[in-house]
Amino acid sequence: MSGSILPEKVTLVEVGPRDGLQNEKNLVPTESKIAFIQSLKQAGVIEMELTSFVSPKWVPQMKDAEEIIHGCLDDQTNYVLVPNKKGVERFYASRADHIAVFVGVSDSFNQNNINRTTEESLQEWQPLIQNLKMDDKFIRACISTAFYCPYEGRIDPEATFQLCRRFADMGVDELSVADTVGMANPKDVYDVFSHLQKELGHQLSITGHFHNTRGTALANIYACLEAGVTRFDTSAGGLGGCPFAPGASGNVATEDVIFMLHEMGIDTGINMDSIIEAVNIVKPHITRQLDSKLYDLKQQASAQN
Repeated sequence: MSGSILPEKVTLVEVGPRDGLQNEKNLVPTESKIAFIQSLKQAGVIEMELTSFVSPKWVPQMKDAEEIIHGCLDDQTNYVLVPNKKGVERFYASRADHIAVFVGVSDSFNQNNINRTTEESLQEWQPLIQNLKMDDKFIRACISTAFYCPYEGRIDPEATFQLCRRFADMGVDELSVADTVGMANPKDVYDVFSHLQKELGHQLSITGHFHNTRGTALANIYACLEAGVTRFDTSAGGLGGCPFAPGASGNVATEDVIFMLHEMGIDTGINMDSIIEAVNIVKPHITRQLDSKLYDLKQQASAQN
């Protein structure tokens, strides 16, 4: 890696309310989700995935999407994830302005996720994205399995680049490039994101999305920083995991990333202690172990006092 100058400020996109909760077995009460979101906003989060318009049959946790949007939509950047044309129709009805779409580099992942090949998904998205751009909507394209696939193994970087180019050509505003199963290493991350920054960074925003399955998420974020990336998806409490990616653990914890960045002198505009307070709102409804070093330390300190 190059040892390049690190940024003074980084933007963290909070994905806990959507990506963080989608795989939770318990149905988290709608009022608790709304309180969680409002608490995250009060902590200083200005960009967030609120919910997703997916079928409740496949992701029951998201069946209250309209209620969440009604209770939380404001003038900040609030993303709503959609899987298909029907989801786009619900997005328009919600009056939201920021949409997130997703396609997996891996055909196998894409077929398990939305029952389409990668190419079939792209063909469906092209006219939808064209219409969304005509209506001045902000489009965030989430690139799943950019490094490894739970079904196919290692992904050829060129396949990731090709998918990113296709979305760039469609006119999306942002690429969120994901290590969906948490198998990427810092060298590969630096190589992929350096390439994307050089080729596409002048025309859209590039965001890193890392799962901490093997404990490398913070190292991968540092590699991204050296590659010139200043945007990252994080999840309060390390909540997360994909229902269609066997073995994937939670997203990297927002508070752990904040600690690392602030100790390095990089500003996020977010209060770390307030993030932990937000996690306390949903933790009683969570069945899985939270993957957050800072949250664990705070809980231990509270128990000792």
